[in-house]
Amino acid sequence: MDGLDQDLAQLSRDDLVSEVQRLRAGIRAHRDSSGHDLCWYHPALWELLPEGVAPNPTVPAWPAFLRGCVAYRASLDEQDRL
Repeated sequence: MDGLDQDLAQLSRDDLVSEVQRLRAGIRAHRDSSGHDLCWYHPALWELLPEGVAPNPTVPAWPAFLRGCVAYRASLDEQDRL
């Protein structure tokens, strides 16, 4: 088991079920966001992890960042065609 997840080995079955439910709720909240909310900073999602890390994401400079946004949108269009 990965060092970051060793805490799971100490949890009871009921605690594991609760943890899965908590994580699923966080993933669903992110999944169910729409519009530009999908592109914004998501500390609530990252805070589901036990590390307690305050994420400070590194983003590329504007031209590369915008190319990434365009590529993301294009991939969604491509998936719609499949």
